[in-house]
Amino acid sequence: MPINDIVKVFKALADPTRLRIMLLLRRRELCVCEIMFVLGMEQSRVSHHMRVLRDAGIAEDVREGRWIIYRIPAAARGLIGDLFAGALRERIEGAAEAAGDARKLEACVKENLRGRVCEAGPRPEGQ
Repeated sequence: MPINDIVKVFKALADPTRLRIMLLLRRRELCVCEIMFVLGMEQSRVSHHMRVLRDAGIAEDVREGRWIIYRIPAAARGLIGDLFAGALRERIEGAAEAAGDARKLEACVKENLRGRVCEAGPRPEGQ
């Protein structure tokens, strides 16, 4: 990997919100509504952060019907795994924000937020 690409990855992960998103994506693929729920952010802010992560090559989006699902691309999984290994992993995942995000993600999955919000889609007028 060229050094400029490595620098892009570090720059992308230097932002606390993007680091939190990557920690979530390491757990599972996520719909934008799930990221919004866990981080308490507006869709436009999530989209901005996801664009930076995609540009760095450490996130991708896939379309499932009308919805966009975010994940770590296969080509970046080894790199991300290496970056979040050992003592650094323990420190990052032990941070209060990361622990809180993990709890919110569990609640999000348990409540089937994706199914209720994304798969349901907009309601017809008058209903």
